[in-house]
Amino acid sequence: MKKFTIKGVLDGFRSSVPQPVKPDQEIVENLRPEHFQVKKTFRHGFPHQPTAVAFDPVQRLLAIGTKSGSLRILGRPGVDAHVRHEGCTAVVQLQFLINEGALVSATADDTLHLWNFRQKIPQVVQSLKFQRERITCIHLPLQSKWLYVGTERGNIHVLHIETFVLSGYVINWNKAIEVSRKTHPGAVVHLSDNPLDLSKMLIGYESGQMVFWDLKTKNAEYRCHSDVPLKSISWHHEGKQFMCSHTDGSLATWTVRQVKPTNITHPHAKTTKDGEPEPCKPIQKVEWKLSRSGEAYVIFSGGLAYDTTGRTPSITVIHGKTTTVLEMEHNVIDFITLCENPWTSDYQDPYAVVVLLQNDLVVIDLLTPGFPCFENPYPMDIHESPVTCCAYFADCPSDLVPAFYSVGSKSQKKTGFSEKDWPISGGEWSSSSSGYNEIILTGHADGSIKFWDASAGTLQVLYKLKTAKLFEKGRTRSIDSEEDPLAIQLIFLCPESRKLAIAGSGRHVVLFKFKKVESMSEVVTLEISLTADPAKEIESSSDHDSPAGNTSGSSESKNNESNQPLKVKTGLQKRAAGFQATLVCLTIANIGEQAENITALSLNSSYGLMAYGNESGIVIIDIVQKISLIVLNTADIGGNTDPCQRVLRSPKRQDELKRENEDKARSPSTDQLTMCLPTLKQVQISFAVFPDSKVDSDKYDSSFQRSRSSSMSSLENITTETISCLTFADSYTKKSDTSPVPTLWIGTSLGSIQTVIFNTPARGERHAHPVVVSTCNGSTFKLKGCILSMFFLDCNGALIPYSYESWKDDSMESKERNRSQGKCNSRTSSPSMNTQVATGEGFEDRQFVVLASEKQARVVALPSQNCQYRQQLAESHIVIKAEITSLKDNVCLVCYISNGHITTYSLPSLRPLIDVDFLPLIDLSFQTTKHGIVDPMLSIWGHQLFVNGDTDQIAKTLCFSNRGHGLYLSSPTEIQKFSVSSQFCGELTEMMGDLFTGHDMPEPPKESFFKGLFGGGSRSLDREELFGESSGRASRTVAKHIPGPNAATENMRERVTTATGEVNVAHQMVLERGEKLSQLEERTGRMMSEAEGFSQSAHGLMLKYKDKKWYQL
Repeated sequence: MKKFTIKGVLDGFRSSVPQPVKPDQEIVENLRPEHFQVKKTFRHGFPHQPTAVAFDPVQRLLAIGTKSGSLRILGRPGVDAHVRHEGCTAVVQLQFLINEGALVSATADDTLHLWNFRQKIPQVVQSLKFQRERITCIHLPLQSKWLYVGTERGNIHVLHIETFVLSGYVINWNKAIEVSRKTHPGAVVHLSDNPLDLSKMLIGYESGQMVFWDLKTKNAEYRCHSDVPLKSISWHHEGKQFMCSHTDGSLATWTVRQVKPTNITHPHAKTTKDGEPEPCKPIQKVEWKLSRSGEAYVIFSGGLAYDTTGRTPSITVIHGKTTTVLEMEHNVIDFITLCENPWTSDYQDPYAVVVLLQNDLVVIDLLTPGFPCFENPYPMDIHESPVTCCAYFADCPSDLVPAFYSVGSKSQKKTGFSEKDWPISGGEWSSSSSGYNEIILTGHADGSIKFWDASAGTLQVLYKLKTAKLFEKGRTRSIDSEEDPLAIQLIFLCPESRKLAIAGSGRHVVLFKFKKVESMSEVVTLEISLTADPAKEIESSSDHDSPAGNTSGSSESKNNESNQPLKVKTGLQKRAAGFQATLVCLTIANIGEQAENITALSLNSSYGLMAYGNESGIVIIDIVQKISLIVLNTADIGGNTDPCQRVLRSPKRQDELKRENEDKARSPSTDQLTMCLPTLKQVQISFAVFPDSKVDSDKYDSSFQRSRSSSMSSLENITTETISCLTFADSYTKKSDTSPVPTLWIGTSLGSIQTVIFNTPARGERHAHPVVVSTCNGSTFKLKGCILSMFFLDCNGALIPYSYESWKDDSMESKERNRSQGKCNSRTSSPSMNTQVATGEGFEDRQFVVLASEKQARVVALPSQNCQYRQQLAESHIVIKAEITSLKDNVCLVCYISNGHITTYSLPSLRPLIDVDFLPLIDLSFQTTKHGIVDPMLSIWGHQLFVNGDTDQIAKTLCFSNRGHGLYLSSPTEIQKFSVSSQFCGELTEMMGDLFTGHDMPEPPKESFFKGLFGGGSRSLDREELFGESSGRASRTVAKHIPGPNAATENMRERVTTATGEVNVAHQMVLERGEKLSQLEERTGRMMSEAEGFSQSAHGLMLKYKDKKWYQL
């Protein structure tokens, strides 16, 4: 008798539990950490919260600074550079070094930065931080190396641009004002040189005090004072007059050396009964420009009357005797008048005005009557309506961009713009590109969807789709949200079939089909309830023979008005060319209740099926016959019986089905590639039903809470289970399956994964016979955290292409076209579908399924259902986004985690490749309804919790695509692209445009003979003599010099340059010495030859006369 031991019992238990079996031959994975580099690439959109603007009239470049410290330099379309100041402090002022490839920025922390943009990516050369005074104004004269810096205390400092060293020359406020003045003049708001005499500086103080300062004598030549606070000053080019703008909406013209203004006007004020002008808003800025024809332009912002209701921000142009008020849609931040001539002492010849608004950039044409605007070639209207979601398709079919542009150009007919060329035309656009097309889709709060061409580092709008045209105008906002019910929440595009599905905040789903021509059609509307209705369950349980999708069990229309804010337009409607709606699904709820937001959406054009789900359940739609196949909600699938054997409620059809030839869809091809799909345990689909729980569960729950079971026995952890991921695939559902079948994989917020299996009719019978849901007893997996994505790999680790139906042009003549099924290879195709992976149980696995959740990832072999690999993706944090991307003909899993890191994993082994700190989650929290509040008590668990944050919205605007590309919404107005491919990052510099190009500086104005004779011409100034070493050094406590990030490199480069120069000089001297030695050698040789010749001649002469007598000579 065998002895009983505890060890034997344990060994028996171990042997009875199937262990994961590794493949006999490991799959070769070619991706290595050196193939990855996470880097931001291109930024598109309008700079968020702009604060400053500057223009280089020679290079024709525009710089915009923002409140967050960002700096954008714009040139011709395609020339766009983005950098950011360290510390993210607001940019106060910007000043170009005209035609020198440099820029000075002043930030809110009282620091000056010198930027060099002669290279493609601007870099900070050096910085200077003022420690005692706040910077309020900077001024750099043309072709000067000395920068004037005005401060809040009223002092003016002088800074050498090249060395960033302060001069000992300081203009103190108490020396600039009159001795008799008893009050402080305020901060410096204006600094400028007299165009006629560069040795005279005009200083404007906030209180209205103006000082004409002589730089040579270091004294105030004369002073004048305005009773109204000063905002800005602009010179006449002759240097004899200047114009001031004030806080009371007035403009004052002053003549030099006169203590009273020659003219005061209130351009927009009406005279009251008392003879006084009515109160007006401040004129923030004024510019006084003249053309060579003698026409004067006075341009200013603000100054409108206070008591006039409905007044919008404006720019006023006074041209001669004509006053034109140009109303703006947003607040005016600043404006700059663009002139042909950069010299202030000559006629400037203005031709345009750049107006920086709070949410837009406007350029006004001054040379065309009516002052029309230029059409902006930059993608500055991304935020025309707030962006709510994004979709990114890199390496998409090449025919998509021309197709979208073709339909977009027909509908986007813009009129009223200037016919002149865009004036901001600096830099050179790079001709190199990635070689493939990229398309970005942005969904917006007003229900519109914009299609963008993002190829070659640019962003151009192709086409705009407006879903609001499908619904009646009398819509209402949802009960529990201030969001527009038309706001786009989810986008699913099949690029090959050109079918588009969207889900909106109104709990609606719309299916679109692309057509090149306009048509007249009627949209089929389905009203679908995903919530349990006890009364209808009792009523429908008496009939068990009704086929799915044909029973009548919808609510009365009067019940839907209270909870469905949208009403679809009925009857035939004209559809513009492009994406035309064919089906609208409205989610309805019980009386007095609100339907939950749609959280997952998927579409398969090969099957002709669409699925979407929310907290209550899931519905599968036959998009060919436009009926509901099955509605699985918590009431239907919560029992012990197979839900597909129960009577399923069909949605209400508002209109009769109208089948047109163009709406016929194809069935999956019978000769498609054989693929293995997972066969899981035969368990019933079960979702948790907790009526009292809330929709928005905290996404920062611990992994222990996330891994709790969804069964009713877990009452101590009541959590709502929501549909989070839907994936159509040809898959296996049983371990004994030998061929794949069409399935839908369903992932939930509690980590459960279920499958639904379909039986599709033959190709010719697809329209006549419905798709049958053969069983819902699919496989079940369980992971920790919300399911984010599910993908399928073949036995060699390559991504299995999804099935699709190729798009056909319905506008062509009716003829037999190739309607064969295809396999999308936009990511990567399977190199071999015949190789099989042998397992220890005798089955042959032909497929891997990659399951990724907020916490972990698993790779399961199919159909054996053995977990081959697993990886913990996050410990104390959660994964926000997880997708598969292609790289160097291989695929990998890339994740963005809530701690701001991007991680990548090799497939199928899930071997970690890189873990890079990329982007803090707080930088994306502007998208949440309430900004994140950091709870310090949670730091003991190693992470921070956004108490009111919602990462779902962040995930909707953060995308990964093919070839390692990705993007996210960096601000409400900007899209930032990035890449995880080291190869692409290495080629990035070549794809960027050149900012700085060689231009000749315009010649300064020539003085006339009489002006030079009588001293009326412009007087030069030797600033080096005034502000150089002779003036001494400023105190070290005034400002602190900060070397740039590349200071060591620059020093080394200077040393190398110096050493190289010295070597070159020595080499040149050696060459010159060699040449001289060569010449000396040649002359020596020539002299030797001549001496030898002379010797021979002398010897011959001696032989001739040696035997002759003297008398014989």
